Amino acid sequence: MTDAAPDQGFAEAIQKAITESDGEALNTLLHPLPLMEALRQLLLLDNAQQRIILSLLPAEFAAGLIEEAPHALGVTLIEGLETARAVELIDEMGSDLQADLIGDMADDGAEAILSGMDVDDADDVRRLVEYEDDTAGGLMMAETFSFRAKQTIGAVLRELAADDNDVDRYRGQHPYIVDDELQVVGVVSLRGLLSTKRSVSLDSIMVEPLTVTLDTHLDDLADIFDKHPFLGVPVVDENGRLAGVVSRTSVSQALLEQAESESLKRQGVVGDELRSMPLWLRSRRRLAWLSANIVLNIIAASVISAYEETLIAVIAIAVFLPMVSDMSGCSGNQAVGVTMRELSLGLVRPVDAFKVWLKEISVGVINGIALGILIGIVAWVWKGNPALGLVIGTALALNTMLAVSIGGVVPLLLKRIGQDPAVASGPLLTTVTDMAGFFFVLSLATLMMPWLV
Repeated sequence: MTDAAPDQGFAEAIQKAITESDGEALNTLLHPLPLMEALRQLLLLDNAQQRIILSLLPAEFAAGLIEEAPHALGVTLIEGLETARAVELIDEMGSDLQADLIGDMADDGAEAILSGMDVDDADDVRRLVEYEDDTAGGLMMAETFSFRAKQTIGAVLRELAADDNDVDRYRGQHPYIVDDELQVVGVVSLRGLLSTKRSVSLDSIMVEPLTVTLDTHLDDLADIFDKHPFLGVPVVDENGRLAGVVSRTSVSQALLEQAESESLKRQGVVGDELRSMPLWLRSRRRLAWLSANIVLNIIAASVISAYEETLIAVIAIAVFLPMVSDMSGCSGNQAVGVTMRELSLGLVRPVDAFKVWLKEISVGVINGIALGILIGIVAWVWKGNPALGLVIGTALALNTMLAVSIGGVVPLLLKRIGQDPAVASGPLLTTVTDMAGFFFVLSLATLMMPWLV
């Protein structure tokens, strides 16, 4: 039996179960797999087959597959289902994920699902959708593990034991204590609940809670979870009333998605692209960035054209042009990466552009001179002309200083004018370093022409 035989047999079994609309067989095949592997098997099928599988699997398992999927794919999978089934799967999810998925759906489909949900749950989702994705309001769960201060520990434990499924939705939250106005007045540890007499009231063992507001930014939430071992933090509205809870897991996931998104944008991939998405959509998204790059590259090429006579006279220069632009680009990308990270952590702001430039130019001078000497020696030894080494080394040093200046400062300036620095910094840096690198090499070569020929 070949290595491919089990996979082939598995695929045939999946196809047979789909043809026969056998949900039990599909569950038997997919449920034992790790969730990500089950999702991979689902994505190997066409859209119609995916819908059949999600319609036949147990709701909890099908919802788990959608939760495991990248966000844009999860939205697509939900939108492809009948409304009643979509509601059934959405009901298996926490309110934070419900809001993320429904918030990015087409209006008609979103409203159809909301209309089919429990009224209170739908109201929670409508409320959560209004908040920005990178704030506590946008990341929180509406479900809260809350009790009144005068409730006894025994009453709380009985309530917990009465509904295990409901408790699971709180994802390990500590019990929060609220007053008659629903303002958060305390928090109780689970250990405290279990180690204290059942007749004792909650206000006897509660401690003052740390809370955040609805508009608390993701970076500030990350700082809180870095400093404290909390599983979750209560979110309060402008009146101090408990609005929801933001979990450590949600914040970690949001930070990971932010980093992945910025990395993709710097590489010209805009949006949450997956190869399972429609061909024309993927092509259109990429072309939007690549088309703009054509214009930028024409500008850089025009510099070479202006010094065509110099290139013809000293053809050896052509060998070093891509080296100068590429090495400078690498230095600039390092500066972009540091600035983007500091922006995401809230360590720098657009007003800090000059301070950032001073720090980057200091590094640029040191590295530029070091790299310039290195490549200058290489050019001298390789072509046997010290003047050529001086031209190439000086050009690389100057271009490196320029590149780190652009890489460090431009993301801040783009942020200041409301543009996405992750998308625009890369193309701008590449164009300028290419154009400037060509200009430095060719203009210096023109000046030193008597010693080069």
